[in-house]
Amino acid sequence: MAFNLWHNALELLNNVAKKVNLDQVAHKRLSKCVRELTVSIPVKLDNGSFDVFTGYRVQHNTHRGPTKGGIRFHQDVTLDEVKALAMLMTWKCAVVGIPYGGAKGGVICDPSKMSIGEIERLARRYTSEIITMIGPERDIPAPDMNTNAQVMAWIMDTYSMDKGYVVPGVVTGKPVSIGGSQGREEATGRGVTYTALNTLKHFNMDIEDTSVVIQGYGNVGRATAELLYKEGCKIVGVGDVYGSIYNPHGLDIAKLGKHLTKTGTVAKYSDADSIENKDLLELKCDVLIPAALEGQIREDNAEAIKSKVIIEAANGPVTPGADNILRQKNICIVPDILANAGGVTVSYFEWVQGLQSYFWSKREVNLKLRDIMTKAFYDVLAISEKENVDMRMAAYMLAVGRVAEAIKIRGLYP
Repeated sequence: MAFNLWHNALELLNNVAKKVNLDQVAHKRLSKCVRELTVSIPVKLDNGSFDVFTGYRVQHNTHRGPTKGGIRFHQDVTLDEVKALAMLMTWKCAVVGIPYGGAKGGVICDPSKMSIGEIERLARRYTSEIITMIGPERDIPAPDMNTNAQVMAWIMDTYSMDKGYVVPGVVTGKPVSIGGSQGREEATGRGVTYTALNTLKHFNMDIEDTSVVIQGYGNVGRATAELLYKEGCKIVGVGDVYGSIYNPHGLDIAKLGKHLTKTGTVAKYSDADSIENKDLLELKCDVLIPAALEGQIREDNAEAIKSKVIIEAANGPVTPGADNILRQKNICIVPDILANAGGVTVSYFEWVQGLQSYFWSKREVNLKLRDIMTKAFYDVLAISEKENVDMRMAAYMLAVGRVAEAIKIRGLYP
């Protein structure tokens, strides 16, 4: 049976519901998304022809505030995937204590085969199709896979043109020149880094003796590698869609960055051995950071994992079946809803700054992010130790408990 992220998300919810004796009403409501929109997106292509793309926007829960979540452009986007990621955003916002519910969006397309003009027309028409769902008090999109600050600028501009006035708060992850926040671009990777450092501290692991493998070298994976390298960690293996590399003595991340800029990939880097992508996850290391797609560590490869700690920079990289195997191997997993919450946290900062029209320095942003990520880590750790559960269950107990409390306090209308 093919891996399904929505079924995975529901299974996790069901498991935590039993653990915390979740109220039946809250459980039923949290098992459904409050809104699911599917849209057709006609786009004029550069050659003069037309194509019609399919897009989604899903809002999972609104009890703790407006919804928040990225928009991804990818050929494998499905409604179930978007629903699951919206639910994960609900938990992510709750676990770090920011006043949002979860949302997510996606368009089925292959941006690598599209021109900049085609992507712009796609983004603007998609915005016009979901425009009744989004807004700074309603639902705030952000960048995700294959979208970036420029795409957010197009979405903001399209929404603003429809309203007749500038609305910077409709999206986060914008360029700084039009109301974006300092530190947003590397925020997810920085949050993963703070989580990794807190984890090493908890286990009394010496930073300079810590070997790290990172799967995925996009925005999140690269930022994490660069920041951990500056802290003194030894990055021994990294990989992207084109290939993986390994050097047991550690990679020169600055030099690797130049290679990446020149070639567009980490593959075939001269100061490392080339290895198969499937072998990257199985390298012996202290910390493994999956920062690519969901479902990368499964029952068929979990037994071969040799790391001491897994920090989930990607969404849902470890399947439930693999979770059980890794738990038996005493591998600590720091879950995605905690580890990669840095992006949505700084998106929240951007939203707050935009509402106030008062902007913070990058140092202020990073310090506030560090404080929130550190508090969330130790909140989850305290539950883990008190309830004798793993970090994933502890994070979900914290997040689901906070959302369930909001549901109970607000009640049911009408």
